[in-house]
Amino acid sequence: MTTEMTMPRRNAGAGGVRLRAAIAAAFVLARLKPGRLRRVLAGCARGARPASYAETLEVFEAVVTSSRRCAGRYGCLPRSVAVALACRMSGVWPEWCAGVRAAPPFSPHAWVQAGGRTVGEKAEPADLRPLMVVAAAAAAGEGVRDEHGGGDDRGGSGQAA
Repeated sequence: MTTEMTMPRRNAGAGGVRLRAAIAAAFVLARLKPGRLRRVLAGCARGARPASYAETLEVFEAVVTSSRRCAGRYGCLPRSVAVALACRMSGVWPEWCAGVRAAPPFSPHAWVQAGGRTVGEKAEPADLRPLMVVAAAAAAGEGVRDEHGGGDDRGGSGQAA
């Protein structure tokens, strides 16, 4: 008995060129200081409609399938940025958050949420404390929330994630 196997075409479907470009851009952006990263993401979010949980989960799964580094334990910042950028390529934007875990072990973390739920995380929103949130916005200045004033890139100490 033989089994037919078909290999997916390169750069087709969920792991296509656009997704890989979003992942590559996320690794570059993840090296920015927190304040500058927040401003860049706020600019990207401008004009997008809020993403639904289902849309964001689909993109999240494609990102972690396409990049081992994003799927890893320490890949939360590039993973969250890649998901947000890939969603933006579809005209939507999830809430991008950077902050800390509220329960031990206390550690920095970055995540996305949609529909009031964290996407692809074991933690619930109550288990995480956002320090920076970038939500979908129609006009300049809207959609960026600084929970505690951290993240300024002018020599401050606010490395959130």
